[in-house]
Parts: sequence; C-alpha cells; structure tokens
Amino acid sequence: MSEQAEKQQQLRVVVADDQAAVREPLAAVLGLSDDIEVVAAAADGTEVLTAVAGAPVDVVLMDLRMPVMDGIETTRRLSEEHPDVAVVVLTTFADDESILAALGAGARGYLTKNAGRQDIVRALRAAAAGQSVLDREVQDRLLATVRTGPGPSATSLPQDITPREREVLGLIGQGLPNRAIAERLFISEATVKTHINNLFAKAGIRDRADAVRRAIAAGLA
Repeated sequence: MSEQAEKQQQLRVVVADDQAAVREPLAAVLGLSDDIEVVAAAADGTEVLTAVAGAPVDVVLMDLRMPVMDGIETTRRLSEEHPDVAVVVLTTFADDESILAALGAGARGYLTKNAGRQDIVRALRAAAAGQSVLDREVQDRLLATVRTGPGPSATSLPQDITPREREVLGLIGQGLPNRAIAERLFISEATVKTHINNLFAKAGIRDRADAVRRAIAAGLA
C-alpha cells in the first residue's frame, strides 16, 4: 500500500476543549495512534467550525463547556452544516440534561473524562463508522432516566405511528441529523421533517432530546 493511500485511511480529528492543559496533551496522545491525524485543536466552538470548514474532518472530540460557543450549539451547527462530521463528546458532566442535549443535538458518542485513551480512540473510530458509543456511566444514567420517566409513554409508542416514523425515531436516537436520515432512508429532507412533525405530534415528543430518550426507551436506538 502506498504512503498516500495509507494516509487517506487515517481518521482526521479535531480536538475541542477550552483548557489548553487538557486540549494539548489530549491532541498529542491521540496523535500517537497510527490511524489518527489531529488536524486541529480548538478552544471553542467557533474555532471548531473554522477548522471543519478549512480542511477535511471525520470526527470532532467535543468538550461541552466552552466559551463563545459551547459544545451543544457547536454539535447542532455541525449536524446541520457538516452532517458527515461525527461528534464524540468528552466531558466531566454526566447529568441527564447534558447527555440528552448532546445526543439531541446530534452527537454520536458521549464519554466522560474518566475514559482512557483506548476508549476514546475506539469511540472516535465507531463514530466515524456511523455507530453510537456511550460509556457505561452514561448508559446507566440513560437507563435510569427511562425507568423513572413520566408515565407509560416513556417506554411505549402510540399504535398509529407508522413503520417509517419508527425508523426515523430510531435514527434520531442514533444521533443522526435530518440530512443524514434522508440519505439513509433514500427520501428527501423535507419528507424527513414531515415524518418528524407527525411523530412528535402523535407521541407527544417535546423536542429532539426527548426523541432520543424515547427512542432508547422503545429499544429503537
């Protein structure tokens, strides 16, 4: 295999964290992996968007609490403007609100900063392949949220939800934005929005974060 072909297979990553003492060592450690190229280290969301616009990027390793533009809004912007770029959250926060907001914004992975280098690398590779990765603490929090959710609707869906709407809900639960859902199902983005509007109305889903929780509760994600 040529050097150029090998380089093309590398995972191109942006590391985003507002603390240089975290960001720079993390970028250096990830760069030790043969198949990872850290193309930029960003201190806030605006720097992430600039980096993604300026060079090919596969995955952003995203902190949540950053100045100027936080990780949730940056993830949402990436999902809308660069749907091919996956986001893996790496944060100290594992509360329900942060987890659901990040997944609802389109993050494919959610790790706490207790994660080791190999865990992070595996999550980056999985996210780039379109898979969702949650560390054990985050999974436990989501399961607890499902168990204690309000009423039976937390774990069931109305009977009048169509098979296509269930598919769309499952893909939302996997962190896919509308454009990616449209591509996966071979339908237009406008049709995806129609399915989502119908789904939310039928199931009483409040927002995308609530849709993620409902998808997980229903075993669709």
